[in-house]
Amino acid sequence: MLQENKHWSSGKWQVKEGNADEFIERWREFLTWTKEANEGFLGARLIRDVRNPNSFVSFASWQDLDAMRAWQGSPEFKERFDAAYVLCEDMQSSGYELVVEV
Repeated sequence: MLQENKHWSSGKWQVKEGNADEFIERWREFLTWTKEANEGFLGARLIRDVRNPNSFVSFASWQDLDAMRAWQGSPEFKERFDAAYVLCEDMQSSGYELVVEV
C-alpha cells in the first residue's frame, strides 16, 4: 500500500551573508542523517528564494506525527540541527499536518 505523507516539518532559514554554500552542505548532512536514522521519514527538500539567495525554506515529510516528534527529540537532533543553524541570522520552524487537498 502506498504511504501518503500527511505530516511535514518545515523551516525558514535566513543565512548569514557568505555562508550559503556551507549552509547547503550542512543541511544536506543533517537530512542525510535524518534519512538514515529515523523510521517514518519520507523525504526532504530545500528550496532557495530566487530574489534573496540567502533565504531558504525546507520541507520534510513524515509518515506520522510520532515519527516527526521522535526525530526532534532524539539525542543527536540538536547537535546536527545546530551545525546548520549557526550559519543563520534567523530560523523559524514548525510542524504541519494536511487539512485540505485539492
